[in-house]
Amino acid sequence: MQAQEIKTQANNTPPSKSIFNPEHKRNFSRKGDFYFHWGYNNSWYGKSDIRFTGPNYDFTLKDVVAHDRQSKLSWDWLNPGLITVPQYNIRVGYFIKDNYSISIGWDHMKYVMDIPQTVAITGHIGSNISHDNIPTGTLAGDYNGQMINVKESMLTFEHTDGFNYANVEVERYDDIWVAPSGNTSLTLETGLGGGIVVPRSDVRLFGAGRNNHWNVSGYGVSAKIGLKFYVWKNFYIQNSTKFGATNLTNIHTTGWDDLDKASQKINYIENLWVIGLQF
Repeated sequence: MQAQEIKTQANNTPPSKSIFNPEHKRNFSRKGDFYFHWGYNNSWYGKSDIRFTGPNYDFTLKDVVAHDRQSKLSWDWLNPGLITVPQYNIRVGYFIKDNYSISIGWDHMKYVMDIPQTVAITGHIGSNISHDNIPTGTLAGDYNGQMINVKESMLTFEHTDGFNYANVEVERYDDIWVAPSGNTSLTLETGLGGGIVVPRSDVRLFGAGRNNHWNVSGYGVSAKIGLKFYVWKNFYIQNSTKFGATNLTNIHTTGWDDLDKASQKINYIENLWVIGLQF
């Protein structure tokens, strides 16, 4: 009997995760890497009902329309003191596998209710409301779906400092294209997330209110899809679109937080551009 020793050499190349089976593959794994990125976003909001409650009032505005408030592109954004003025995104993540990561992030969006606008209203508005007996004038009464024109004298409503989504996400990556060097690549990113909503709401209800302090107003869930272009192994540019749903149950309004509040469910689409480092 003749003994034969067969030597095998371990292959450190990660298995291909490409959805298009590229000719070239990476010869390294991202498992154990960290990443960090920073960028800016635009957001679009679905119509939502806003309920206002407090002493001598409980009413709901139906199908309210709102938009974001993006700052114009400017070199001022590079000023460290102004870098958080626009709608921004920041995220830190860790690759638990070559093609899976877990991350924490802060999505700073802005939500501004269109004023004036005509909406349906239900509920009750007393002639004097809240702690300071604020007069409501001709808008006092009981409503059951009537249409009213909401003007600044009745309401301004914003989450502009901002509509903040603090979240944890799990991401998956699939290589679409890899350069012959293996360092430059285009990757599809998908992910699911959840977290809390921490707005700073600027509200004036019949002239009473303020730019309130930040508070945990509710929670949200989200899903995202995007493209991540690795200019080099450790540097990337990314564009992603996120679809989110939030439930805000405790929005500060007049400043009398123990008496007055609002609630609403906001669905949104967020598109973000970021630059990042992986290490």
